[in-house]
Amino acid sequence: MVSLRDRQIAAIKQMLNLNVNSTTKILASEPVWKVLIYDRVGQDIISPLISIRELRELGVTLHIQLHSDRDTIPEAPAVYFCAPTDENLGRIAQDFQNSLYDVYHLNFIAPISRQKLEDLAAAALSAGCVANIHKVYDQYVNFITLEDDMFVLKHQNSDSLSYYSINRANTSDTEMEEMMESIVDSLFSIFVTIGNVPIIRALKGTAAEMVARKLEKKLRENLWDARNNLFHMDATQAGSFSFQRPLLIILDRNIDMATPLHHTWTYQALAHDVLDLSLNRVAIDDDDNKEHGGAKQKGKKSYDLDISDKFWKTHKGSPFPTVAEAIQEELEQYRNSEEEIKQLKTTMGIDGENEIAFAMVNDNTEKLTNAVNSLPQLMEKKRLIDMHTKVATCILNSIKSRRLDSFFEIEEKIMSKLTLDRPLIDILKDSEFGQPEDKMRLFIIYYICTPNMPESEVSKYEAILKEIGCDLSSLPYIQRWKSIMNRSNALNQPNQYEGGGTKTVSMFSKLVSQGSSFVMEGVKNLVVKRHNLPVTKITEQLMDCRSGNDNDDYLYLDPKLLKRGDTLPKTRAPFQDAIVFIVGGGNYIEYQNLVDFIKQKQTANTNKRIIYGASTLSNSKQFLRQLSLLGQEIKDI
Repeated sequence: MVSLRDRQIAAIKQMLNLNVNSTTKILASEPVWKVLIYDRVGQDIISPLISIRELRELGVTLHIQLHSDRDTIPEAPAVYFCAPTDENLGRIAQDFQNSLYDVYHLNFIAPISRQKLEDLAAAALSAGCVANIHKVYDQYVNFITLEDDMFVLKHQNSDSLSYYSINRANTSDTEMEEMMESIVDSLFSIFVTIGNVPIIRALKGTAAEMVARKLEKKLRENLWDARNNLFHMDATQAGSFSFQRPLLIILDRNIDMATPLHHTWTYQALAHDVLDLSLNRVAIDDDDNKEHGGAKQKGKKSYDLDISDKFWKTHKGSPFPTVAEAIQEELEQYRNSEEEIKQLKTTMGIDGENEIAFAMVNDNTEKLTNAVNSLPQLMEKKRLIDMHTKVATCILNSIKSRRLDSFFEIEEKIMSKLTLDRPLIDILKDSEFGQPEDKMRLFIIYYICTPNMPESEVSKYEAILKEIGCDLSSLPYIQRWKSIMNRSNALNQPNQYEGGGTKTVSMFSKLVSQGSSFVMEGVKNLVVKRHNLPVTKITEQLMDCRSGNDNDDYLYLDPKLLKRGDTLPKTRAPFQDAIVFIVGGGNYIEYQNLVDFIKQKQTANTNKRIIYGASTLSNSKQFLRQLSLLGQEIKDI
């Protein structure tokens, strides 16, 4: 079944094909050579989807930033891919005036308004280049797809849609309206790309309800506009959810504040939490820097972590010890293959350079051919092994120095209502146990998951946290948030985590054997017991159309119904496909939990699919900083 990522790639490739439908175009022997000009937003959309090599294959000889200094390039068509902002349109008008290109194909990430289009036409008339503008397109691809089943809305200026921006006290009504409109426009683009209209569920009385109602209105207006309906498609363009309409579940970040702060134990989530992972690229310290002036220069090296890498695709959701073991196995397989090629010369009998030895080459042609053909694959395998070894080693160093395995185990016990091995106060006082930031995250999770904690106990913890150097700025906001959640019967209580926990198994032998790439001594080999996080629990209940007080508090909006309303229909079939969207920011922990949930459902002979999306992606450090800013605002009032 076609994924959201495949849909967006098809839309981008069609744009680079000068908006000629690939199904109707007679394939030429060579692609049309062209120049791609994009802004930062366009670059963020393309970079996780299409590699530089693929751009070359599509005929893109040069790809450059819109606001960079550019020279005149005659004859080759110029494909613009940018947001229709005043700044970008002003630069395009400047390009018209300077006659930079002979042919212009203008593609806007989001629809351009009538007024801006008229201003652009006036600029083209003034520059005398109207005949040079061949096409102007609204592309409806205003979102960033990171996985087959995961997307975010913003990377550039992501703070504008962050949890802090949506929840700060001095956000004006106009600013809130602009944020909600921005989210709605991107979600609308997603469903245009999918080619299907969703049924929308959202919790009443939250920012999610604002988004849901605005999106329903936008979808309804488009559906009933016969001239501009974007959802009338033929069979070849039918959406990936063609057999049944998808369910869009819009949730507010406030339904679960513990998970974004939770220390994690899976490869992808650890890379995001510990390293600098964004847009499927991870930056780590480069140990191979050359010495300059007698000292090594510090720097960063970036690596692509995407689904074309089979190891990453297989193990991104695996617990870290499993990943370390898998890397070791891959390395051993590579060494065996390398040894076979090294022995090929001996096997072929050409150790000595005499006529008899060389005559034997003809008898071993097949072996030689196979060895030569396998070399490129072996080189690529070695590159990927080296990359994952470096990434995993950086993660392992952080685990050891910050005791992340122990933090993860303790938090799992807290969230699962299990008894801790020693009191939390003793853990926080332990000077050799983790960093202040990690301890602050641990306490917030404990505070969120502990109902009715007395003020005297909170004050005692605050004194200890202050003594060990923690920044307490986030506490006033968390305290206010918890009091509001406890008074609200409409929201799921924040301490309702089900199942979970961990168990420690015996240390694996391969990783502590002599010559291992990883020294896992001192790191716990934790096996995570499968459990559903709050977002997954809500998703399961809404997809199964279960009745209950909690589910009845979610709006039910159907843009296809002639008569508007949010009344639940009497008969409802379970949904097979769902898009879960988090207003205020998501994380890889929730994403992986949904992936695991769907895998379990698929083993039960069902064909459910879930796509996870968020306004932005925040790791724990970024989210804690946003809470600190919100807490500081409360203290300043």
